[in-house]
Amino acid sequence: MTANLTRNVVKYGAALLPLLGLGVPAAQARERKADVAPYIEIQQILVADLKDGSDVLTYTSVAAGIESSIQTRGAEAQVNLRYERRFFYQDNLGDQDVITGLARGGVQLVPNVLTLEAGGIATRSRVDLRGQAPSNTVGNIDNVTQVYSVYAGPNLATHVGALDVNASYRIGYTKVENESTGALPPGQLPIDVFDDSVSHSASASVGMQPGDLPFGWSVGGGWEREDGGQLDQRFEGKYVRADVTVPVSSSLALVGGVGYEDIEISERDAVRDNNGVPVVGDDGRLVTDETSPRLLSYDQDGIIWDAGVMWRPSRRTSLEARFGQRYGSETYYGSFGYRPNQNMALNISVYDTVSGFGNLLNDNLANLGTSFSSTRNPLSGELNGCAFGQTSSLCFNDVLQSAASSSFRARGVNGQLTYNTGGWNAGLGAGYARRRYFASQLGAVAAVDGLVDENYYASMSIGRQLDSYSSFDANIYANLLDSGFVDAPNVLGIGANAAYYRQILPGLQGTAAVGLDSFQQDGFDSEITASALLGLRYDF
Repeated sequence: MTANLTRNVVKYGAALLPLLGLGVPAAQARERKADVAPYIEIQQILVADLKDGSDVLTYTSVAAGIESSIQTRGAEAQVNLRYERRFFYQDNLGDQDVITGLARGGVQLVPNVLTLEAGGIATRSRVDLRGQAPSNTVGNIDNVTQVYSVYAGPNLATHVGALDVNASYRIGYTKVENESTGALPPGQLPIDVFDDSVSHSASASVGMQPGDLPFGWSVGGGWEREDGGQLDQRFEGKYVRADVTVPVSSSLALVGGVGYEDIEISERDAVRDNNGVPVVGDDGRLVTDETSPRLLSYDQDGIIWDAGVMWRPSRRTSLEARFGQRYGSETYYGSFGYRPNQNMALNISVYDTVSGFGNLLNDNLANLGTSFSSTRNPLSGELNGCAFGQTSSLCFNDVLQSAASSSFRARGVNGQLTYNTGGWNAGLGAGYARRRYFASQLGAVAAVDGLVDENYYASMSIGRQLDSYSSFDANIYANLLDSGFVDAPNVLGIGANAAYYRQILPGLQGTAAVGLDSFQQDGFDSEITASALLGLRYDF
C-alpha cells in the first residue's frame, strides 16, 4: 500500500476501488459513449403546515438542468446540475433562485500515467448546530444556507522499473452564503459561520509491491493547507511516513506504517468594541482584526503509527482494518467492500481526520467516483444526501451537518448499500459522525473550543420502471443532531416522499409527487408539513 493510499484511508476511509479491483475493462470503456440530457420543467407546488392549517404556501417553479454521463477511452464524467427559479404568490415572500448539482470527472492527459480530475457540488447546509433543520427548503427558511465547492488537480501514477511512483495535487474553493439561524435557545448567541476558503493538498510516494522482495514497501509525504476568509483561519498539516505490506497468504496481508506529522490551526481575533465585545458585520459574521497576532487553536506534532490487516479473499470482497496513534490519541480506521454480483454493492468505512469545512467537503468530492447515481427530492428539487455508484458511494450528511467556521476532528462510520434487480433499484445510506471543534481561548469564538457534536443519519431510496411509459420512486430519511452546547436542544428531522412519472409525448413527461416532513427541537413545538406537486418536464 502506498503512502498516498494510506493517507486517503486514514482521512476518509474510502479507498475501495483499488482494493475491490472493480474497474471497467478497457475494451468496455472504449465502447461507451457520451450521454448528455438537458431538460426544462415547470411545476406547481403546495406546502401546508399540518400544525397550523391556515399556513398554506403555493408557488410556481421553473427550472432548467442537465444530466450527463461520459465514459470514453480518455475521459469519464458524471454531472447532475439544476437551476430553479421559484415564484411565490405571497406578498411577504420574494422570489428565489436555487442552484443544486453534483459533478465529478477526469481526463487522461497521458494515458495510464497522468490524469486531471475535477469535481463540484452546489447544495444546502445547516448554519447553526442548535437551529432547526427543515428538509423541504421553500419560503422563509431559517438556518439553511447555500454551499458551493469545487476542486481540480492532477494525479500521477506510473512505474519506474520495479518502483511504483504516485503523486497528486489538488486546489479547492468553498463558499457559504450567509442566512438567518432562526430561533435559538434562550441566552445563546449564533456561532461563527463559515465564509469561504481556498485549500491545497499535495502528496507523493514511491514503493514496491511484494514480489521481488517478500514484502511491499513505500515511503512518502504530504502537505495540506486551508486558508479561511473568516477570522483569517488557517489549517496547515505536513507528514512523512513509511509503510510495509507483509503477505501472510494469497488473500491476507499484515500492514503497518510509522511517520511524523505536524498540524497547526490558528486564527486572528475579531475587532472589538469599547466593551471588548466582538463586532459583527452587516453580513452577520465577525469582523476580522487584521492587526491581531495569530492565535493558536490546535498544535499537534510527533510520531504517528498504525498497524492492521488487509483481507481480499476474492475480487468481490475486501477488508482493511487499522489501529494506531495519531492526533494525540488512539485512532481507528478502515473499510469494507462487498460486491457479490453486478446488482449489489456494499461499502462501509470508518474514518478519523482533522480538517476544516471546505477541505473536508473537497475530500469527499475527490473520493466520489465518476460513475454514480444522485437522486433529488421530487418536491424541493434538491439533491438527496447520498450518491450511489457500483464502485463507490458517498453520503455528505457528515460534512453538511453545520457550516461552522472552526476546524475540527471528525470521527465516524458510514455505509452505503445499492441493489438493482428486476427493474427495481434501491439505495440505503446510514452513518454516525462526531466532531470536536478547535478554537483559541483568546479569540472571539472561544466558546466553540472543545465542543463536541454528534450526528446520526439514514436515508433510503427505491424506484422502479413500471412499464415503457411510467415509473415511480420513493425516499425516506431520518437525522438526529446533538449540538453539544449546554442547554441546546437536540434536533430530529424525519420525512418521506414519493413521485410518479408518466411519459405523455416523446420527450415530455408529467410528474405527480407528495411528501411529509417533520422536525423537532427539544423545547420547541414540532413542525409537520405536507407537500404536493404537479409538473411537466421536457427532455431535449
